[in-house]
Amino acid sequence: MQHIVTACLLTVGAIHLLPAVGMFGANRLSALYGIVVAEPGLELLLRHRAALFGLIGVFCIVAAFVPSLQSAALAAGAVSVLSFLLLAQRIDGLNSQLRRVVAVDIVAAALLAAGVGARS
Repeated sequence: MQHIVTACLLTVGAIHLLPAVGMFGANRLSALYGIVVAEPGLELLLRHRAALFGLIGVFCIVAAFVPSLQSAALAAGAVSVLSFLLLAQRIDGLNSQLRRVVAVDIVAAALLAAGVGARS
């Protein structure tokens, strides 16, 4: 069962690392989310968000190989994806890129649930 937890955490870690490229500027953020990032304050907030995704991604990948960190990484990943899914559910009219993020986060949530189940 340990290999299932490792695979789930590696995949969820990779999913969280993908938006980390948003740290590199407004153009990357616009490409990721299909939004115009014209205001400096919005750019700052989104770039910081990208950095936090990178941290969660790295944490999940490290935890994949350190069993004592796996419960915390599964919880951090779950908070990340479930909070986004709950917030996205309340917003109408998401563009195609954001709907893709929702779909990927649904997959990540399923992987996290599988990881939790495999640790039990």
